[in-house]
Amino acid sequence: MTDVRREVPRTDVVLADPRLVAATGRLGRDRVKAAVLEAQGLARAGRLAPTAVSDAAVGMLPERASSLRPVLNATGIVLHTNLGRAPLTAAAVEAMAAASAYVDVEYDVTTGGRATRGRGTLAALLEAVPAAEAALVVNNGAAALVLTTTALAADREVVVSRGELVEIGDGFRLPDLIASTGARLREVGTTNRTSLSDYADAVGADTGCILKVHPSNFRVEGFTSSVDVADLSRLGVPVVADVGSGLLHPDSLLPDEPDVTTALTGGATVVTCSGDKLLGGPQAGLVFGSAAAVETVRRHPLARAVRVDKTTLAALEATLRGPKTLVQQSIRADPAALKMRAERLAVAVGGDVVPSEGAVGGGGAPGLTLPGWAVALPASYAERLRRGTPCVVGRVVRDRCLLDLRCIPESDDRRLQDAVLACMS
Repeated sequence: MTDVRREVPRTDVVLADPRLVAATGRLGRDRVKAAVLEAQGLARAGRLAPTAVSDAAVGMLPERASSLRPVLNATGIVLHTNLGRAPLTAAAVEAMAAASAYVDVEYDVTTGGRATRGRGTLAALLEAVPAAEAALVVNNGAAALVLTTTALAADREVVVSRGELVEIGDGFRLPDLIASTGARLREVGTTNRTSLSDYADAVGADTGCILKVHPSNFRVEGFTSSVDVADLSRLGVPVVADVGSGLLHPDSLLPDEPDVTTALTGGATVVTCSGDKLLGGPQAGLVFGSAAAVETVRRHPLARAVRVDKTTLAALEATLRGPKTLVQQSIRADPAALKMRAERLAVAVGGDVVPSEGAVGGGGAPGLTLPGWAVALPASYAERLRRGTPCVVGRVVRDRCLLDLRCIPESDDRRLQDAVLACMS
């Protein structure tokens, strides 16, 4: 009787399969060889035909080296934090790919000497916000705020309204972040009402700065009052305004969302925000303000610990100078066009077209709804779609799985349709 183990092909023979040769270049030899050894083990155990070893090894390999899965965002939430917030434009992706090699990120090719790091990106930021004298890029919005308060108010007081002592997500609270800088919080006013006199009474010789924070993710309504940056700037101490979502200029569609330009022209010394929210770029924290204040922030030792890499700088510059971002397109998507696309999908998969309220997400424009349309399917489809390829994430409302096309590029409509049909079968 023939021992089946003798029929199992040798490792080097299997690795010579053209499909595995290509996978080696994509995933690395160790990962491919591990899949081959596993397939050979199955064959030796009699659980796999020896002639199927190569096919089995190919089937065990992932499509890419990273474990992150591309997702079709059918939730209707544009800046979905759990799905990576802003999707990058093709221009930004191309810029990141180019920057993955050697680049002149901190090098002057003319003189052969050192140059300002990310100078092209900084120039693009100042072109986008002429009201700023200087700008700085760090690795996220929280880092921008922490670095700024550390540089301007370490061992001194930061005056802030009690109504703005927010939690920014995942348990991170503003009071804890400020305390980590070495500054002391001086709380003024109440949760719902703070007046200019509250700030004025708190400002003194030990004040490092006044902090004005946009309370994203929620709204306080009714008997409320707050103080704007223009009034705070007259109290004679630096004003740091954290506008959160990275809106650079006023937007009529987002009338209650603070923006960088308005805060600066109102008298803010420094304005901080995120780069991967309404700006539509990569994860980054942005610092705008007076030349002296931004230089103080830039020169602080902590700035080196929170600086961004070359690919982030490249993607941010391409976002600022490139075409309209996918975030802008999704927020302003035409409801009529969304309905037509939803109707085509519903005809193909047998679902119902229903009204759908989208949202900006990411802490931006809390309470604002974006009218649109979705295809309603049985709730049981939600998990199947998440586990499929491509992964499709919808939202379950009243025992129905809603697929909102607001954040799905029209070029991906067929992929979404095929994913639903595969789920149904």
